[in-house]
Amino acid sequence: MENQLQKYFGFNSFKRGQEEVILKIMKGESVAAIFPTGAGKSLCYQLPAILLPKMTLVVSPLLSLMKDQLDFLLEHNISAARLDSTLEREEYNEVLEKAKNGELKILMISVERFKNERFRYHLQKMNISLLVIDEAHCISEWGHNFRPEYLKLPVYQKEFGIKQILLLTATATEQVIDDMCRKLKVPRENVTITGFYRENLFLQISPTNESEKNKKLIQRINESPKAPTIVYVTLQKTAEKVAELLCLNEINAHPYHAGMKSEERELIQNRFMNGELDCVVATIAFGMGIDKENIRRVIHYDLPKSIENYSQEIGRSGRDGEKSFCEILANRDNINILENFIYGDTPEKDSIYKLLNNIKHNNGFIWEVKLTALSNELNVRILPLKTLLVYLDMEGIITPKFTYFEEYSFKYNSEPANIIDSFQGERKHFVTTIIKHCCAKKIWTYVDIQGILKNYNTDRKRIITALEYFEEKGWIELQSKQAIEVYDIKTQAFNIDRITEKMYKLFQSKEDHDIQRIHNMTGFFENDSCISKELAEYFGENLEKEYCGHCSFCTSGKVTIQNSTELKPLSSFDFEEITNEFIGAVGEHFSILNLTKFLCGVYTPVFSKLRIKKLPFFGTFERYPFLDVKNWILEEISGEKSRRSGPPDRHLA
Repeated sequence: MENQLQKYFGFNSFKRGQEEVILKIMKGESVAAIFPTGAGKSLCYQLPAILLPKMTLVVSPLLSLMKDQLDFLLEHNISAARLDSTLEREEYNEVLEKAKNGELKILMISVERFKNERFRYHLQKMNISLLVIDEAHCISEWGHNFRPEYLKLPVYQKEFGIKQILLLTATATEQVIDDMCRKLKVPRENVTITGFYRENLFLQISPTNESEKNKKLIQRINESPKAPTIVYVTLQKTAEKVAELLCLNEINAHPYHAGMKSEERELIQNRFMNGELDCVVATIAFGMGIDKENIRRVIHYDLPKSIENYSQEIGRSGRDGEKSFCEILANRDNINILENFIYGDTPEKDSIYKLLNNIKHNNGFIWEVKLTALSNELNVRILPLKTLLVYLDMEGIITPKFTYFEEYSFKYNSEPANIIDSFQGERKHFVTTIIKHCCAKKIWTYVDIQGILKNYNTDRKRIITALEYFEEKGWIELQSKQAIEVYDIKTQAFNIDRITEKMYKLFQSKEDHDIQRIHNMTGFFENDSCISKELAEYFGENLEKEYCGHCSFCTSGKVTIQNSTELKPLSSFDFEEITNEFIGAVGEHFSILNLTKFLCGVYTPVFSKLRIKKLPFFGTFERYPFLDVKNWILEEISGEKSRRSGPPDRHLA
């Protein structure tokens, strides 16, 4: 095995745990590898992928993860590719053809692509040895980055006949490991954990007043201004402001966040990777899968979201084994911001009721939805909406079937008559019907699928298969738009009130769990013991020594994290002044919860539709506790009602 490692990757020896995982994979077993960030998880699938007879399919949650790993593979002349929305149609089709023809050893996709009817058509023609799930903790509701789509992976594994699986993650507690293994049927004895302790990282907790942060950050970076550095912040606007501040102080920095276009984010990442950029000021959108070995500093300008996030983010430094510095400029001022985003993800009970009512009174047992439209209709953000649909699946009310596209269009590369004449008999009649029911516009020709179904005894799948075949032959250039999620309604005989209450309690439980995670994190940083030891033990690793000697507790002792900014009492604000424009703009969508979200700066779908975020006073209370703001609103509205003869319509929740 070491000879193969040297041959394909030029490494003389395996890192800890790698060989154990790879040997089990080569024996045909399903395995989980729990390695800290930078400890070589990717090699656990990369080497077997070369040696296994068929293709390895890698599921990854972020484009940056795919890109970094793909660049590494291509540098080592390993046939690998990714499928994502940034690819041009011609390049996308070329990847599919290579995958089907056995010309690829590794194909990387997002989990959402399994629901894409066009991809599913091609996947059935691919031969797969191994399914790899990167960031596998996403499958657990108890993990720090739960992705509801991941819960369908066991179904996809079975549906496409993939016998062997590899789970990879850097951040999994014992509870999350058990959850992952149970859901994906990985034997617990096949879990390899290499430990989380990193002796080359100095972990520093620096209590810092908000007013002193900028000065302290500049001083810290100027100690070694060219040292590759990531500065993590909570908000996109903070990333912009801090990066601007650093640039004004002649530090080569750039912001990075999810509000930027993907091309701009990719450019910033590439500049940082190749050393053109010294510092990136980023939200947590940056860093997953970044394989830059010489990051010397990770500085948390704001508190991280959880212990898992902290572990993952500091793990991006010092991958070359050299000493690196990880610091938190710590105060409690942004804790309410972290909590407010969690409260913002809990749907209103009325929204859950409305969704269940739609399902119960749907005409027939096939339910088709556009997620964005449903999100706007219910005023529930996309991620919690997906989570709600997963909860209803687990409740036995609905089950997802697939995703199809409402609109298909194409450009002709060959004359329609030539396409028709390529077939004979019934197939020629079928193709004629397809082309007859296409509407040609200036550039694109649009397919009338319903028209074809009405005029020919066939099904939708055969039509799509034919269009895909036309493109494979080079006769057309095909594109698809407007994704429709298709669900089977398994029962409509449910009590709406009871299920609404049950779903709402699930979200409240998740809300409580995520809020507690934040408090656990602050308690962790204030603990009366070695930070490195506590971090290792959180993930189930017991260090024999009591003191690591390379954390702020070992060198300076325990810290206390405090609020550094005094907030004005809510009662000192003029309720009418800060709410009138919002109440007028939001109209029928007014609710106490929506007003609370507006004042706390929490996005909700109706705000985008009505451009509410552009109103003055959006986010005025972003540093205040969400529940305090909500209670203040209730008191103000209640007081106003008592002063009037009747409640004004605009204040009805």
